Order: sequence, then C-alpha cells, then structure tokens
Amino acid sequence: QVQLVESGGGSVQAGGSLRLSCAASGSTNRINLMGWYRQAPGKQRELVAVITSGDATNYASSVKGRFTISRDNSKNTVFLQMNSLKPEDTAVYYCYASAILINKNWWGQGTQVTVSS
Repeated sequence: QVQLVESGGGSVQAGGSLRLSCAASGSTNRINLMGWYRQAPGKQRELVAVITSGDATNYASSVKGRFTISRDNSKNTVFLQMNSLKPEDTAVYYCYASAILINKNWWGQGTQVTVSS
C-alpha cells in the first residue's frame, strides 16, 4: 500500500516562511495526484493545494500568491513552500495522495503549523 510522512512544520512569526515535505513510500506507482489539506480547531478540513504527476496545480483562493506546491515524481515527494504566513494559516496540515483510476486515497499523520502575530 502507500504510506505518507510529513515534515517541516513548526512555529513562525507572521510574514515568515516554512517549507513542508511529504514523502510517499510503498506502492507509489499507483499515485497520480498529491496535495495538502489543513484543519484548524473548530473548523472543517479544507483543501490547500494539489498537484498532478504532470505538474498541473490548483490552490485555494486564500493561499494563492503565497504558497507554492511542487512535486518530485522520481522521489515520490511533494512540497509546500509557505511564504508571507498569516495567523489564519495556523492549522494542522495533512499530506494526501490519490490513485484516481482505482479510487484510492491516503493520508499523512499531520504536522502542526503555528503562525503568531
């Protein structure tokens, strides 16, 4: 199967930057889309950014121009470069991967991002 492990979370002041990484292992040949979700306390989990194996991307409106998603298909790793961070970006960030043609999804354990004013 597929396992996802995130790294790079932490605490930063408003206006700062963080870079999240997610490494996939297992049957990674099944994966054709990867991305990031986030969930703040008391709120629903929301999509942040996605990227296909062909490097097409899509972003939530709230992060456009500040976050950049990228993918190294040969290394089965996805990244989220987070610049100009705001307190409202504070959340647990979850990596996910999808094998679209067989309708399978996998999730990482989550990594905390805290942005202070």
